[in-house]
Amino acid sequence: MKATEAIYARRSVRDFTPDVVPESTIRHLIDAAIQAPSAMNSQPWAFSIVQDVEVLSQINARAHELGTGDYESEGSIFYNSTTLVVVCANSRLPHAEWDCCLAAENLLVSARDRGVGACTVGSAWKALNDPEIKALVGIPEGYQAVIPIIIGFPKEFPPNPGRKPAEILSWKPPTPVG
Repeated sequence: MKATEAIYARRSVRDFTPDVVPESTIRHLIDAAIQAPSAMNSQPWAFSIVQDVEVLSQINARAHELGTGDYESEGSIFYNSTTLVVVCANSRLPHAEWDCCLAAENLLVSARDRGVGACTVGSAWKALNDPEIKALVGIPEGYQAVIPIIIGFPKEFPPNPGRKPAEILSWKPPTPVG
């Protein structure tokens, strides 16, 4: 799949098979993520991967306690995914969060290219920055969870719902010379 095709085909997947994503696939996605540009080439990202169902359950429970999303009160914020990849930022570096967003998008597009479904899970963010949960998933002092991404094998890829035309707020054409 070409890069543009993967961008146009990428969708948030929220329905996964119970199959576990192999380590080789996760490593491929992370290798794609770290190809992102970063401010002053600081490369501030780090990753925590959770495939332990009990740990995912504990994160889910903490997220529900914090009330951090618009999801069913009893449902899993991870949509039965077997893998959570947390893009973390070295919080001492400038623009680290922005750089992690760029890395996350590379991971998401690469996942689609590899036939893997993925979805960012904003409702897990507060829980993943809770000191107890950070310790549980191995996020050390000086790092913060920026973007939680679930990955897995989709039962199906959602169709493209289309996009509104881009809202161009301004466009200053070049001044004619001469």
